[in-house]
Amino acid sequence: MKINEIIVVEGKNDTAKIKLAVEADTIETNGSELSKDTLNQIKIAHARRGVIVFTDPDFPGEKIRKTIQAYVPGVKHAFLIKNEAKAKSGKGLGVEHASIEAIRHALSHVREENEIAQQQIHWQTLVDFNFVGGENARRRREQLGNILNIGYMNAKQLYKRLNAFQITPQEFESAVRRMKEVEADD
Repeated sequence: MKINEIIVVEGKNDTAKIKLAVEADTIETNGSELSKDTLNQIKIAHARRGVIVFTDPDFPGEKIRKTIQAYVPGVKHAFLIKNEAKAKSGKGLGVEHASIEAIRHALSHVREENEIAQQQIHWQTLVDFNFVGGENARRRREQLGNILNIGYMNAKQLYKRLNAFQITPQEFESAVRRMKEVEADD
């Protein structure tokens, strides 16, 4: 599998794992210490070939993603499910720990953010479907993020991400149905 865009990852181990999974070039952020030079490099890469941000599914990874997105609007995003990014030892979470299949799956479900996306999913819809507040809201948001390949987020981030990635009401409802099917099987 060849990826034309340049993939932005956090470190050298992530680059090594990406290169085992796909044929691609990477830019490393060196963790959450994202320098102005690295941001400029990402901006140039985006203008020439396009960029896919593929950070770890944790708080620092999300912070890096948001910083890049603010500096370079229009980048694409790939997301790993937390369970797929856990180290076998149980200590560690990140792209470097994911399986080749999980990396390929994430990179084949890349999302583009549209800066001028119209609101398609309303806040009240998230409340009605129990993604805001309540004892199971966090777990439900994580399941929804996994099904839609948009990562885990809090309620406000979910609202923004659903609309930024132009998730249609039909896609949203289909994902909710899949969640109910999985819950029924458990």
